[in-house]
Amino acid sequence: MRTFVADTYHLFLRYMRTTLRLPIWIAVTLVQPVIWLFLYGQLFRRIVDLPGFGVDSYIQHLTPGVVIMTAMFGSAWAGMSLIRDLDEGIMDRLLSTSVHRGAIIAARVTHAAVTVGVQSMIILVMGLILGARIDGGLPGVLAIMALAFLLGAAFSAMSNGVALLARREETLIAIINFFGLPLVFISTAFIAAELMPGWIRTASEFNPVNWAIIGSRSAMQGDDWLIVAQYTALLLAFVVVCSFFATRAFRVYQRAA
Repeated sequence: MRTFVADTYHLFLRYMRTTLRLPIWIAVTLVQPVIWLFLYGQLFRRIVDLPGFGVDSYIQHLTPGVVIMTAMFGSAWAGMSLIRDLDEGIMDRLLSTSVHRGAIIAARVTHAAVTVGVQSMIILVMGLILGARIDGGLPGVLAIMALAFLLGAAFSAMSNGVALLARREETLIAIINFFGLPLVFISTAFIAAELMPGWIRTASEFNPVNWAIIGSRSAMQGDDWLIVAQYTALLLAFVVVCSFFATRAFRVYQRAA
């Protein structure tokens, strides 16, 4: 266990150093969600006038959605760096060392989740500037970041698993594009559940992205911590499932290597 933690930590530092050497990537990943929040908030701000929407401020409704949407998309591309490591032979060199095999994936998942946490905080600050309120206070902020962290960890694990099985950037890009936007639109990120078609509302109940959005919105309002706990538990289970998938995919890669 100690070896696993130590190896995960050292590999995590490696991935963070690699990220920090790409200032353009940092700027894009941090600024883009803020642009989304500002543009979507202005474009759809009158949608709250629709009967049944349920809130007076669209920024209040949108902010948790953008936090979670960013967490999903940011972590869903985590497998791209793994494919580059496969192509450059870095993975084979790692496997020839005594590094704990579980740490190879765990460090990547942790790196993606920490990046998501930083993005989430920036989006929340921007949301506050634009007029959103976090009535849940500090516990609400921590809960939102935890939900984003869990969703980021889950999608990072899934992305790495797909990368290990596909081993081609084109395949991973196609899969992310195929599932990414539908998962966002089959959720309450942009619109209230009451205004959704019935079949989309039903599908959203099984959507992990929507779990994180509903939990984050409840934490932001600070009015129902039971819902926050419920969706946190569901996301924890989702992380376990995705981690199991990534672990199995890694074993398949080892047998084929």
